[in-house]
Amino acid sequence: MIFQNIPCTLVTGFLGAGKTTVINQLLSTKPNDERWALLINEFGRIGIDGALLASSQDSDFEQENIAIREVSGGCICCTSQLPLQVAISRLLSDHHPQRLLIEPTGLAHPRELILQLSAPHWQTALKMNAVITVLSGEQWQQTKYRDHDGFQAHVRDADVLVINRYAQLDASEKQALAKWITKLNSQVKIIWTVSRLASAETTDLSDGQLTDAYSATLKDQLNKPSYIISNQRKVSIAHSQKSMIGLRPQDNSLAAMPLSSPSVDEHEAQSNADNDLPYRYHEEQQDFQLAGWRLPTYYVLNADDLQNWLLALPNWERIKGVVHTSDGWMQINFNPGSLTTKTIDPQTDSRLEIILQSGVAVDTAIEKTESKNNTETSSSLINWEDCDRELMAMVI
Repeated sequence: MIFQNIPCTLVTGFLGAGKTTVINQLLSTKPNDERWALLINEFGRIGIDGALLASSQDSDFEQENIAIREVSGGCICCTSQLPLQVAISRLLSDHHPQRLLIEPTGLAHPRELILQLSAPHWQTALKMNAVITVLSGEQWQQTKYRDHDGFQAHVRDADVLVINRYAQLDASEKQALAKWITKLNSQVKIIWTVSRLASAETTDLSDGQLTDAYSATLKDQLNKPSYIISNQRKVSIAHSQKSMIGLRPQDNSLAAMPLSSPSVDEHEAQSNADNDLPYRYHEEQQDFQLAGWRLPTYYVLNADDLQNWLLALPNWERIKGVVHTSDGWMQINFNPGSLTTKTIDPQTDSRLEIILQSGVAVDTAIEKTESKNNTETSSSLINWEDCDRELMAMVI
């Protein structure tokens, strides 16, 4: 089957920016008679975002009409084009969606993904719309984010910038943020999410009207063309034409892409893991340490002890999970600026994943004094075997 001009939107943003919230808002605008698909790339080995998104849908009808596929275990765009092509090809072939959303990992460099999707063989298959990037005002306030090249890269490669968690910024800080954004990307469209601060500053519109206006503005971006990708595609086509002189044309159409990979299929790997729970992994990638657990559904963890243990971990950047606890099945979604838990329906297993940042100096003066010589090694001193034992000790 040949796919042509399927609307496709990238939703990017640094780790913990709030991409899942924005994607949920976009999914809520889906017409009832349309089929959409979502491709999620998670940096860790345990797929959690799909469960978080699926649990947020209000009805079985919505779940049946939004196909969610996860690609876990690293950035989908870092090694070669094959993983991305295979993942998209399978998703389109299996579900025939009328719109595709792609959420790359927050640790990915968006330029790599844009380069891949700008390749000539995607020209007719996907109609690339505006790149929507999520930026956290709370993260921007911290120098370790604001000066981080990976954090800045998401702003540079955005058509639309959705700014959330900015209620604590005063007027001068908001102006400074806007100036900082313009310096990196003068053509980006800025959308401020609805917040209590916005409601307080606006006397003419009610909270409901503000929410409706924000939702409509966000929805409009799904059909706006991408200036970033359009420009890159022109460069890619020109480069391809030069490199193909004297060469035999190759059939790189999406329809010709294989529907299976020489490596172990992700569903087969998932099935194998199901037969060998509990499953744990610990590893270090880039400047981050990752750890994840999948536990049988009959493992019930003490809810209070689990939350206290998670929050005590050093230099944590993101904590996500769907866990069977003493308070029932809970969805956990923590970042340094937001701690969210929510009761959800029972799942097939418990999943928990944490990301710690290595070698990051802390921001408070007291902590700087106490750990003057140890900031670079604080998170590396964590003993993952002890963490395993501590987590298992919470099982009731």
